[in-house]
Amino acid sequence: MIPLPSASGSRIAVLGLGHSGFAAARALVASGAEVLAWDDDEDKREAAAAAEVPIADLNDTDLSALDTLVLSPGIPHTHPQPHPVAAKARAGGLEIICDIELMARAETGARFIGVTGTNGKSTVTALIGHIFEAAGESAAIGGNFGPPVLALDPLGASGTYVLELSSYQLELIVSDMFDIMVLVNISPDHIDRHGTMDGYVAAKRRVFDRGHANGIAVIGVDDGHCREIRALLEARDDRRIIPISAGGPVAGGVYVLDGELYDDTDGRDARIATLTTAKALPGAHNWQNAACAFAVARAAGIGTDLIAAALSSFPGLPHRQELVATVDGVRYVNDSKATNAAAAAKALACYPAIYWIAGGEPKEGGIASLEPLFPRIVHAFLIGEAAETFARSLDGKVAYTIAGELGTALDGARRLAGSEKRAGAVVLLSPASASFDQFANFGARGDAFRRLVLAFSGEPGGTERRQ
Repeated sequence: MIPLPSASGSRIAVLGLGHSGFAAARALVASGAEVLAWDDDEDKREAAAAAEVPIADLNDTDLSALDTLVLSPGIPHTHPQPHPVAAKARAGGLEIICDIELMARAETGARFIGVTGTNGKSTVTALIGHIFEAAGESAAIGGNFGPPVLALDPLGASGTYVLELSSYQLELIVSDMFDIMVLVNISPDHIDRHGTMDGYVAAKRRVFDRGHANGIAVIGVDDGHCREIRALLEARDDRRIIPISAGGPVAGGVYVLDGELYDDTDGRDARIATLTTAKALPGAHNWQNAACAFAVARAAGIGTDLIAAALSSFPGLPHRQELVATVDGVRYVNDSKATNAAAAAKALACYPAIYWIAGGEPKEGGIASLEPLFPRIVHAFLIGEAAETFARSLDGKVAYTIAGELGTALDGARRLAGSEKRAGAVVLLSPASASFDQFANFGARGDAFRRLVLAFSGEPGGTERRQ
């Protein structure tokens, strides 16, 4: 747990007692703050109360005597409709922050690396942590991915915190805390929470606003939004900028060309590693992730040989193109984290013969943007609320079955892939949709897929079984 000496004696409300809010409330209580905590979910209130977190209904509480509202990032404070407590706090001029801001005020003395982006930020965060660990550096990862930041151990001045940051969290950070700032990419997402695409882009751009003036900005330049942000950073001229590309050479940056990673940050254009042999980093999107992680690690002073070895040994993340098993020559890949079309596109581009399981709670834009990748799809098995909408996009272009539920879809995909015996066949769960219509979250959806696959794979660990 991170101590918060600056909070001692303060009166602080905490709204939302999920993982981050619960950790924040406990850290504040332990640090001597007077805490009033609330969650609209009774079970979460009871769990917090059992941990000696004071509970008070903030809907009926006079907030004028409080100093701060710590808001769980998942709770809206602007769009589409602010939570009544958040609206009351804003009307009363109360400071509204999140747990990341409390971490910034904790005076840890440690180095902070902030990572954001629409897709790939979890992989980049984990990969940076893996590189630091391999290099023997004291580091911890957390935030939007991994443990809540205030549940992490104190590392001291020699440590580094690598924090994944959502757009929701970035809106609620006010301190300049990051030594190295990373923006991987931007594509449409979470428009409902930010009102417009411009609002979403502005939230992502805040990672650079929350960095130290002498900090280092690592930014992907493979999409138009990020290229515009890079131009703005160059106009400001107040920090070092390292551009990243998975599409070819970029002067002064780190890039990938034909699967080879190059470092041109010092003008030498040095070849660093072959990424095609890094089994947990398939596809150009993961090459972008690797380039980002390399740039951060080099900026932090880690040697290129150590980084190259760590890229090769990275085990990957659950639910992100996770190879669950290979059964009778067919690979079963869990990419449940692909909750939008842009994320699903990354996986679809990696395989030549795909039996695609897609659908769930639909997001704006559907799958129309995936049409250039349709030739890779042998057959689609559609689930959840998005099934009918996705079917209309596929009609006449890709054979499909409306399966309804995951188990039915997997059974159909398994049978068809097994009978057709295509070279390079992959049964791919990459839903291009949120999970909330049928599962608690994308992790639960991916776990269900994994259990179902392992049930017929012949080995508890999903070991390959040959004909």
